[in-house]
Amino acid sequence: MKTRHVTLSPQASLSLRLFAGLIEEGRLRKGWTRDELAERVGVGVVTIRQVAKGSPKVAIGTYFEAAALVGVSLFTDSIDTLRREHSTQLERLTLLPKRARRQQQGPIDDDF
Repeated sequence: MKTRHVTLSPQASLSLRLFAGLIEEGRLRKGWTRDELAERVGVGVVTIRQVAKGSPKVAIGTYFEAAALVGVSLFTDSIDTLRREHSTQLERLTLLPKRARRQQQGPIDDDF
């Protein structure tokens, strides 16, 4: 299997490492081994080790599932609030164009 290289901005990289640290902290607070968390998430222990390192190669769904299981808040802990926010998000998306188009690059008229 080919290994892919993922490059993140410094902000995204630090945010991912922070998220990974919160997951690791939650796992330790629950007293779970990495094997136990891996089993609960439905992935291998190698993947959980990658999560603990903040690897950008791990699927975001795996991070979210691990976070939810160890008690790291994802936006909110209320499923009703998540549903409401998701519904609102879908409504906002329907008001936006279906696709983004490049802006026409013409000469800038800066003669005031």
